[in-house]
Amino acid sequence: MLFSLASWIFYVSSKHHLLDEQRETLKYQSENIKSKLRLLHKTFDDILIYPGSKTFDSAIFDLDKVYIFGTFANRPTLDQSDHYNDEKRLYHVTKIEPHYLGAAYLMVSKEIDKSPISALQEKIIWFMLAAGLFFTTLGYFLGRRFTAPMRDSIEQMNHFIQDTTHELNTPISTILTNIEMIETYGKHEKSEELQRIEIASKTLSRIYEDLTYLNLNNDYYREVKPVNITKLIEERIVYFSTMLQSRGITVRLELIPQKILEIDPNDGVRLIDNLLSNAIKYNKKNGTLTVKLTEESLRIIDTGIGIAQKDLKDISKRFKRANKSEGGFGIGLDIVNQVVNSYGFVLHITSQLNKGTEVEIRWKK
Repeated sequence: MLFSLASWIFYVSSKHHLLDEQRETLKYQSENIKSKLRLLHKTFDDILIYPGSKTFDSAIFDLDKVYIFGTFANRPTLDQSDHYNDEKRLYHVTKIEPHYLGAAYLMVSKEIDKSPISALQEKIIWFMLAAGLFFTTLGYFLGRRFTAPMRDSIEQMNHFIQDTTHELNTPISTILTNIEMIETYGKHEKSEELQRIEIASKTLSRIYEDLTYLNLNNDYYREVKPVNITKLIEERIVYFSTMLQSRGITVRLELIPQKILEIDPNDGVRLIDNLLSNAIKYNKKNGTLTVKLTEESLRIIDTGIGIAQKDLKDISKRFKRANKSEGGFGIGLDIVNQVVNSYGFVLHITSQLNKGTEVEIRWKK
């Protein structure tokens, strides 16, 4: 952009210079005609030959600027300016004093010689192409050189996240499996401590699933098939029951029976889990969580802290968190948004501060 601006300024300046040179030629021709008119005036006889030229046109006007005589194909109009031009011709006007042969003004004109201007344009175009290629190449290599440490750090961080999530899978699965065995076989009475372990383990498990999805998103294979969303929501409510009980949240389910949706089962779990997790995390203690399932949509409503209007438009972007006092990485709604876009659904979020949030997902019938 800077070189384009500089080239444009150079072009305008050079063009004016070229036109000025041609105007100087007209000025010289004008003085030449004036001297010839003076000679005609002194040697006045019955026959006068107007001093015309094949290379330019001229005309003389009286004191009232009325046309007397000239070599123009069409009678010109006298302009007030000393020199001016249109798209095709240059004009130079000069006063004649004293008024030789009754002429008070002389106009001289010729077509603009565009060959030097075209040559100038060609040079600037070639210069811009060469400069553009040079600076693009230079910028590419310098950019890669300057960003190499950052790219290496990002690549190392990505490998670290992938390795960490992989290593987390086994201990998380082991903890959850043993908790289920304890609850199933009743070896120990379910205590508050065990409940906390279960909540923490399920939270880690959900974070692991989200990170795995983000890392493998480009290579993720979806097996789309009919899924009973009604049953899936009920199962996930049971999964989050420990978290709900720990915060004293009341759940209200308004579900139509046997709602079938064409979706990958893992995407269905991921979608519902992230919405329920956010509704629990940002809900008030002893609040209410309402889940409404109809033929057209799924709505999850909480009575939590809400989201400011200025944050609503960006709330589904990755790493965006409207409230930093709560935990989380800001990837839950981003994953929800990715799943929604994958199936052509519509995500709509409405919220009021300190009153709650409603997330609606609409799908085609």
